[in-house]
Amino acid sequence: MLNQSLDQISLTRLKGVGPSLEKKFAQISIYNLQDLLFHLPYRYEDRTKVNSISEINLGEHVLLQGEIISSSIQFGRRRSLNCMIRDNTGCVSLRFFHFSSAQKAALNTGKLIQCYGEIRLGRRGLEIYHPEYKIVDNFRSELIENSLTPIYPTTEGMQQSRLRNFIQQALEILDSFDEVQDFLPSEVTKKFDLCGLTTALRFLHRPPIDSSLNYANNAFNPWQKRLAFEELLAHRLCMRKFRSDSLQESAPIFKGNSQLIDNFLESLPFTLTRGQQTAYKEISEDLAKASPMLRLLQGDVGSGKTVVAALTSLHAINNGYQVALMAPTEILAEQHYQTFLGWFSNLGIKVGWLSGKTKGSEKS
Repeated sequence: MLNQSLDQISLTRLKGVGPSLEKKFAQISIYNLQDLLFHLPYRYEDRTKVNSISEINLGEHVLLQGEIISSSIQFGRRRSLNCMIRDNTGCVSLRFFHFSSAQKAALNTGKLIQCYGEIRLGRRGLEIYHPEYKIVDNFRSELIENSLTPIYPTTEGMQQSRLRNFIQQALEILDSFDEVQDFLPSEVTKKFDLCGLTTALRFLHRPPIDSSLNYANNAFNPWQKRLAFEELLAHRLCMRKFRSDSLQESAPIFKGNSQLIDNFLESLPFTLTRGQQTAYKEISEDLAKASPMLRLLQGDVGSGKTVVAALTSLHAINNGYQVALMAPTEILAEQHYQTFLGWFSNLGIKVGWLSGKTKGSEKS
């Protein structure tokens, strides 16, 4: 196993994962052990202490344990299995709207149960709908969680408890590797006071018992910060690489100003603003280069982006090229068509409009 990298270890290495579960994991883009380790919780729950039933309040998420004193199917608008549990301070109901015969048999009177869920107001008082639970032999031998409980993004048929079990297995396999491969140089982590990648992953999956619940759920804690920094850096480097590769491509060189552009500017019922002039000047400088232009023109509604697009189009037309102006909606495309038709018709430039519903003969 040590000769393999984490991204080469199949999910079927985990106990309980077969071809069917592999397909479910694929639905949430998890294909190997490394993917699973980077499948991070989006929040946490505190299951490190048992609550007394007498102290629970509406809306709280609580861990309870007690004896099942009644279990019965109730009929109404929706059939449900209702179990009443009792500790030495009081009683509360557990309600299941989806249950099997095996589940009903397991939740029998006299059984000891440990359960976790949100306190709601039911027809007969406080209830927990579909709690996570387990039947136990005795409470003294039952271990309480020693860390905050992670809640993960999941998919249909993949229960939280199973997903947590698989990730725990993955963390145990990680022990054999000591470290997840970290691509950040040590001088970068020191400069920005970042923890190690493996440390961040271990904490985010299993926050220790003394961690504040609010702190663990805060996206700006040091462990989330470590992963966010790497993600933003990777994105930035990819964009730099993309730009560098683009500059290696060739593009036609467009000549500068012409009589065509001068005639267009004279025909406008307004004068370009300084911002519009600057934008077009920078674009024309890019078009004069032998590499493709990479530019985003950003402005508020009514700031004149369309007239800058018209000038850029004329710049290409003047160099013997056709221009395609794309719009995100058909309505906006038609509006631009009418605008350009009005601007360009007196310049002897033919303007056409293509949309998804344009017939083939018209497109030709």
